Amino acid sequence: MTKSKSTPITPELYDYVLAHNPPLDAVQRGLVEITHQRIPDMAEMQSAQEQGPLLAFLVRLIGARHIVEVGTFTGFSALSMAQALPPDGTLIACDVSEEWTAYGREAWAQAGVSDRIQLRIAPALDTLRAMPADPHIDLVYLDADKANYIPYWEEVVPRMRPGGLIVADNVLFHGQVTDPEVTGPALAIREFNDHVRADERMEAVMLTVADGVTVARRR
Repeated sequence: MTKSKSTPITPELYDYVLAHNPPLDAVQRGLVEITHQRIPDMAEMQSAQEQGPLLAFLVRLIGARHIVEVGTFTGFSALSMAQALPPDGTLIACDVSEEWTAYGREAWAQAGVSDRIQLRIAPALDTLRAMPADPHIDLVYLDADKANYIPYWEEVVPRMRPGGLIVADNVLFHGQVTDPEVTGPALAIREFNDHVRADERMEAVMLTVADGVTVARRR
Protein backbone atom coordinates (compact mmCIF):
# COMPACT_ATOMS: atom_id res chain seq x y z
CA MET A 1 0.00 0.00 0.00
CA THR A 2 1.27 3.45 -0.92
CA LYS A 3 2.02 5.57 2.10
CA SER A 4 0.20 8.90 2.24
CA LYS A 5 2.24 12.08 2.50
CA SER A 6 -0.81 14.10 3.49
CA THR A 7 -0.47 16.02 6.74
CA PRO A 8 -3.32 15.35 9.21
CA ILE A 9 -5.40 18.52 9.52
CA THR A 10 -5.83 19.55 13.15
CA PRO A 11 -8.10 22.47 14.08
CA GLU A 12 -5.01 24.59 14.61
CA LEU A 13 -3.58 23.68 11.22
CA TYR A 14 -6.93 24.31 9.53
CA ASP A 15 -7.02 27.80 11.05
CA TYR A 16 -3.46 28.29 9.77
CA VAL A 17 -4.52 27.32 6.24
CA LEU A 18 -7.45 29.73 6.32
CA ALA A 19 -5.18 32.48 7.62
CA HIS A 20 -2.84 32.01 4.66
CA ASN A 21 -5.56 31.92 2.02
CA PRO A 22 -7.32 34.99 0.65
CA PRO A 23 -9.66 36.03 3.47
CA LEU A 24 -13.42 35.88 3.13
CA ASP A 25 -14.95 39.31 2.74
CA ALA A 26 -17.71 40.58 5.01
CA VAL A 27 -20.55 39.27 2.80
CA GLN A 28 -18.97 35.83 2.40
CA ARG A 29 -18.29 35.61 6.13
CA GLY A 30 -21.82 36.70 6.95
CA LEU A 31 -23.28 34.05 4.63
CA VAL A 32 -21.19 31.31 6.22
CA GLU A 33 -22.28 32.40 9.68
CA ILE A 34 -25.97 32.77 8.90
CA THR A 35 -26.03 29.33 7.29
CA HIS A 36 -24.67 27.78 10.48
CA GLN A 37 -27.03 29.83 12.64
CA ARG A 38 -30.27 29.36 10.69
CA ILE A 39 -29.91 25.79 9.42
CA PRO A 40 -27.23 24.15 11.59
CA ASP A 41 -28.38 20.62 10.80
CA MET A 42 -27.75 21.19 7.09
CA ALA A 43 -24.77 23.55 7.27
CA GLU A 44 -22.31 20.81 6.33
CA MET A 45 -23.77 21.02 2.81
CA GLN A 46 -22.07 24.39 2.40
CA SER A 47 -18.76 24.33 0.56
CA ALA A 48 -15.80 24.53 2.92
CA GLN A 49 -14.39 27.97 3.61
CA GLU A 50 -11.15 27.24 1.75
CA GLN A 51 -13.12 26.22 -1.34
CA GLY A 52 -14.47 29.72 -1.91
CA PRO A 53 -11.03 31.24 -2.61
CA LEU A 54 -10.05 28.12 -4.58
CA LEU A 55 -13.06 28.40 -6.88
CA ALA A 56 -12.49 32.13 -7.35
CA PHE A 57 -8.85 31.42 -8.18
CA LEU A 58 -9.85 28.88 -10.84
CA VAL A 59 -12.35 31.30 -12.36
CA ARG A 60 -9.64 33.92 -12.74
CA LEU A 61 -7.01 31.39 -13.80
CA ILE A 62 -8.92 30.26 -16.89
CA GLY A 63 -10.60 33.59 -17.58
CA ALA A 64 -14.04 32.06 -17.14
CA ARG A 65 -17.04 34.03 -18.38
CA HIS A 66 -19.75 31.37 -18.37
CA ILE A 67 -20.12 29.22 -15.24
CA VAL A 68 -22.68 26.59 -14.32
CA GLU A 69 -23.18 25.53 -10.71
CA VAL A 70 -25.12 22.34 -10.02
CA GLY A 71 -26.23 22.57 -6.39
CA THR A 72 -26.27 26.04 -4.82
CA PHE A 73 -27.62 25.54 -1.27
CA THR A 74 -27.25 28.93 0.48
CA GLY A 75 -25.07 30.41 -2.22
CA PHE A 76 -21.54 30.64 -0.78
CA SER A 77 -19.78 28.99 -3.71
CA ALA A 78 -21.88 30.90 -6.26
CA LEU A 79 -21.01 34.14 -4.49
CA SER A 80 -17.29 33.34 -4.51
CA MET A 81 -17.27 32.50 -8.22
CA ALA A 82 -19.51 35.38 -9.28
CA GLN A 83 -17.23 37.87 -7.52
CA ALA A 84 -14.34 36.55 -9.64
CA LEU A 85 -16.24 36.89 -12.92
CA PRO A 86 -15.84 39.93 -15.17
CA PRO A 87 -18.82 42.32 -15.04
CA ASP A 88 -20.38 40.76 -18.14
CA GLY A 89 -19.85 37.17 -16.95
CA THR A 90 -22.73 34.88 -16.08
CA LEU A 91 -23.27 32.08 -13.59
CA ILE A 92 -26.26 29.78 -13.92
CA ALA A 93 -27.04 28.40 -10.46
CA CYS A 94 -29.15 25.22 -10.38
CA ASP A 95 -31.09 24.28 -7.27
CA VAL A 96 -34.54 23.09 -6.19
CA SER A 97 -34.93 25.04 -2.94
CA GLU A 98 -36.39 28.52 -2.79
CA GLU A 99 -35.86 28.50 0.98
CA TRP A 100 -32.13 27.80 1.01
CA THR A 101 -31.26 29.91 -2.02
CA ALA A 102 -33.05 32.90 -0.49
CA TYR A 103 -30.01 33.34 1.76
CA GLY A 104 -27.85 33.38 -1.33
CA ARG A 105 -30.02 35.90 -3.13
CA GLU A 106 -29.64 38.31 -0.23
CA ALA A 107 -25.87 37.88 -0.09
CA TRP A 108 -25.49 38.22 -3.85
CA ALA A 109 -27.37 41.50 -3.71
CA GLN A 110 -25.23 42.75 -0.84
CA ALA A 111 -22.08 41.91 -2.81
CA GLY A 112 -23.38 43.57 -5.97
CA VAL A 113 -23.23 40.44 -8.13
CA SER A 114 -26.92 39.59 -8.53
CA ASP A 115 -26.77 40.64 -12.17
CA ARG A 116 -24.16 37.94 -12.83
CA ILE A 117 -26.15 35.06 -11.31
CA GLN A 118 -29.15 33.44 -12.94
CA LEU A 119 -30.84 31.19 -10.38
CA ARG A 120 -32.83 28.33 -11.91
CA ILE A 121 -35.20 26.66 -9.44
CA ALA A 122 -35.87 23.35 -11.19
CA PRO A 123 -34.38 19.87 -11.43
CA ALA A 124 -30.82 20.49 -12.59
CA LEU A 125 -31.00 17.89 -15.34
CA ASP A 126 -33.88 19.80 -16.90
CA THR A 127 -31.91 23.04 -16.73
CA LEU A 128 -28.78 21.46 -18.20
CA ARG A 129 -30.66 19.74 -21.03
CA ALA A 130 -32.26 23.05 -22.00
CA MET A 131 -28.87 24.71 -22.50
CA PRO A 132 -27.31 25.12 -25.94
CA ALA A 133 -25.56 21.95 -27.05
CA ASP A 134 -22.46 23.70 -28.38
CA PRO A 135 -19.26 23.86 -26.27
CA HIS A 136 -19.75 27.16 -24.44
CA ILE A 137 -19.25 26.54 -20.71
CA ASP A 138 -15.96 27.59 -19.11
CA LEU A 139 -16.39 26.13 -15.63
CA VAL A 140 -18.82 23.83 -13.85
CA TYR A 141 -19.02 23.35 -10.10
CA LEU A 142 -20.76 20.10 -9.24
CA ASP A 143 -22.02 19.84 -5.66
CA ALA A 144 -25.53 18.41 -5.67
CA ASP A 145 -27.33 15.09 -5.15
CA LYS A 146 -24.75 12.36 -5.51
CA ALA A 147 -26.98 9.85 -7.30
CA ASN A 148 -27.08 12.18 -10.33
CA TYR A 149 -23.39 13.07 -10.55
CA ILE A 150 -22.87 10.85 -13.60
CA PRO A 151 -25.95 12.17 -15.47
CA TYR A 152 -24.88 15.75 -14.64
CA TRP A 153 -21.38 14.95 -15.91
CA GLU A 154 -22.73 13.55 -19.15
CA GLU A 155 -24.82 16.65 -19.76
CA VAL A 156 -22.04 19.17 -19.13
CA VAL A 157 -18.99 17.49 -20.70
CA PRO A 158 -20.18 17.98 -24.33
CA ARG A 159 -21.01 21.60 -23.48
CA MET A 160 -17.53 22.38 -22.10
CA ARG A 161 -15.21 24.43 -24.24
CA PRO A 162 -11.69 23.02 -24.72
CA GLY A 163 -9.68 23.87 -21.62
CA GLY A 164 -12.82 24.34 -19.53
CA LEU A 165 -12.95 22.91 -16.01
CA ILE A 166 -15.36 20.74 -14.09
CA VAL A 167 -14.86 20.88 -10.32
CA ALA A 168 -16.65 18.08 -8.44
CA ASP A 169 -17.03 18.21 -4.67
CA ASN A 170 -17.34 15.41 -2.08
CA VAL A 171 -15.46 12.84 -4.16
CA LEU A 172 -14.14 11.14 -0.99
CA PHE A 173 -17.57 11.19 0.67
CA HIS A 174 -16.31 11.22 4.25
CA GLY A 175 -13.86 8.41 3.44
CA GLN A 176 -16.64 5.96 2.66
CA VAL A 177 -15.67 5.43 -1.00
CA THR A 178 -13.11 2.78 -0.02
CA ASP A 179 -15.68 0.62 1.79
CA PRO A 180 -16.51 -2.38 -0.45
CA GLU A 181 -19.92 -2.71 1.23
CA VAL A 182 -20.90 0.92 0.80
CA THR A 183 -24.34 1.81 -0.54
CA GLY A 184 -26.36 4.93 -1.27
CA PRO A 185 -24.67 8.28 -2.00
CA ALA A 186 -21.19 6.98 -1.19
CA LEU A 187 -21.59 4.19 -3.74
CA ALA A 188 -22.83 6.73 -6.28
CA ILE A 189 -19.72 8.83 -5.70
CA ARG A 190 -17.44 5.80 -6.06
CA GLU A 191 -19.11 4.96 -9.37
CA PHE A 192 -18.78 8.59 -10.43
CA ASN A 193 -15.06 8.60 -9.62
CA ASP A 194 -14.55 5.51 -11.77
CA HIS A 195 -16.60 7.11 -14.55
CA VAL A 196 -14.43 10.24 -14.50
CA ARG A 197 -11.22 8.23 -14.53
CA ALA A 198 -12.37 6.32 -17.63
CA ASP A 199 -13.58 9.39 -19.56
CA GLU A 200 -11.03 10.09 -22.29
CA ARG A 201 -12.67 13.42 -23.12
CA MET A 202 -11.33 14.84 -19.88
CA GLU A 203 -8.11 14.84 -17.88
CA ALA A 204 -8.70 14.86 -14.14
CA VAL A 205 -6.91 15.01 -10.82
CA MET A 206 -8.41 14.14 -7.44
CA LEU A 207 -7.33 16.32 -4.52
CA THR A 208 -7.64 15.80 -0.78
CA VAL A 209 -9.20 19.22 -0.27
CA ALA A 210 -12.08 19.32 2.21
CA ASP A 211 -14.19 16.20 1.48
CA GLY A 212 -12.28 15.55 -1.73
CA VAL A 213 -12.33 17.63 -4.90
CA THR A 214 -11.78 16.48 -8.48
CA VAL A 215 -10.65 19.06 -11.01
CA ALA A 216 -11.15 17.91 -14.59
CA ARG A 217 -10.11 19.70 -17.80
CA ARG A 218 -11.80 19.30 -21.16
CA ARG A 219 -9.26 18.07 -23.70
